[in-house]
Amino acid sequence: MLHWLQQYRRAMLPGDISAGIVVAMMMIPQGMAYALVAGLPPVVGIYASIVPPVLYALFGTSSTQSVGPMAIISLMTASTLAPLAAPGSALYGVLAAQLALLSGAVLLACGLLRIGFLANFFSRPVMSGFTIGSALLIAWGQLRPLLGSSEPGWPDAPHGPSAALGLGALLALLWARRYLAGTLRRLGLAPVAADIGAKLAPMLVVLGGVALVAGLGLEARGVATTGAVPAGLPGLNLATSSSHWQALLQPALLIGFMVFLISMSGAQALALKRAEKLSSNRELVALGAANLGSALSGGFPVTGSMSRSAVNFAAGANSQLASIVTAALLGLALVVPSGWLALMPLPVLAATIIIAVLGMLDLSTLHTAWRYDRADAAALLATAAGVLVLGVEAGVVVGLALSMGALIWRASRPHIAVLGRIPGSEHFRNVERYTTETAPGLLMLRIDAGLFFGNVEAVNARIEDELAAQPETRHLVLVLSAVNAIDTSALFGLGELNASLRQRGVLLHLAEVKGPVMDRLRDSTLLAALNGRVFLSAAMAWDQLAREAR
Repeated sequence: MLHWLQQYRRAMLPGDISAGIVVAMMMIPQGMAYALVAGLPPVVGIYASIVPPVLYALFGTSSTQSVGPMAIISLMTASTLAPLAAPGSALYGVLAAQLALLSGAVLLACGLLRIGFLANFFSRPVMSGFTIGSALLIAWGQLRPLLGSSEPGWPDAPHGPSAALGLGALLALLWARRYLAGTLRRLGLAPVAADIGAKLAPMLVVLGGVALVAGLGLEARGVATTGAVPAGLPGLNLATSSSHWQALLQPALLIGFMVFLISMSGAQALALKRAEKLSSNRELVALGAANLGSALSGGFPVTGSMSRSAVNFAAGANSQLASIVTAALLGLALVVPSGWLALMPLPVLAATIIIAVLGMLDLSTLHTAWRYDRADAAALLATAAGVLVLGVEAGVVVGLALSMGALIWRASRPHIAVLGRIPGSEHFRNVERYTTETAPGLLMLRIDAGLFFGNVEAVNARIEDELAAQPETRHLVLVLSAVNAIDTSALFGLGELNASLRQRGVLLHLAEVKGPVMDRLRDSTLLAALNGRVFLSAAMAWDQLAREAR
């Protein structure tokens, strides 16, 4: 906190205040709606939007990050807690806070131990598939409250007034998403103000729904509302369930990683626009503190929201003070008369959730992956299908396993090129891609990957295939310019290859060995046993061995 306070200037204050007001207006309907997704009373969404952003402001490194409830994390919370307690029950609320406590502890520990790099194992396609599957799952789950059906699953018997209100809100939000910003610009608003106005459409639609409920008496006609909202700020929550720690630990680990990934993806995108530098380990600490704060104030797991952060950025946020302003206004909303919050119609909140999550259905990553790497595309589709069929946690595990499996498969089959010299030069290229010249009795192979236990057998097999195709070979040169490491298994594999070649009268040479690799080879017995030489470059190996091979 001292870092951004030391650099704070009075000129930054108006932007922070305006951004704090705008985001607070977004947070009221969003927080309450995402609490419903998590299976919690709507007011819990506001509780989870007060303390967490303040704690993030104390420790976080992003000036525009907006921390609070978010659709995907709310869905993961619901899928974790549903088998353990009835949604809406007192135990369910305790477990939600306990899950936030564990997730925060995981994030805090990762930040203090500086192991944020582990999050890199979640690839972009897996994250995209997870987002697509989660968005569809959330949207499907909101059809029943949207139409006011009392039946579980597909709403076969919609409630007329509720369905009219929900579908009307859905159409209004769809129109606002597509046309409102352009309409406001044509009316003379600046582009930034028009975009912010379009982002506030959910708040306006919710207020319209509240007015209709109050004016037409829709609550008496069966339209479900949020109900009485407890007045006052959240109290200190220290309740936990001693019998559920073990059941919550594994989901907390996954939620913690997802919180970090979702938060960092949005924060990094906005930081690039301001040339800000984010610290991943400090972000872990800040997000951990935010979730601990959510647990202690009776909330549930929270993360940075890309949509709210973008609005925070566009509304002029200059520092973390904007988040503190937002939290203060949300606290004020619970202190002043809050009877209007009780009249929020659930069909309208369901419509805001559906529009919000369908906005996350970005298929560009799938399109790119399908054209560039089918294995990544398969991991994306498998993750999305896994989330829809098996559940959130299992879907992520499936996608992660496929992604890591594809990585291991590629690493176990490295590209190996037969090299030839570009005529009249000292450049050596793949004979299948360029017009090159080769020397009889000399075989030069470039290995384009590190050598480790998972690929050494495949490398030796490929070498044997090339030697069989060129039986006149007397000198084999392994060009190691692309090899960054050789592990112990690969070292033994090279030693066995060297011994086998010696018996067949073939000399094994190495060329273009990188410094760190050479440093480790000097401590081994391979160089002393090598029946050939080590050359500084492929050109030097060619100059000396081409003549000897004749």
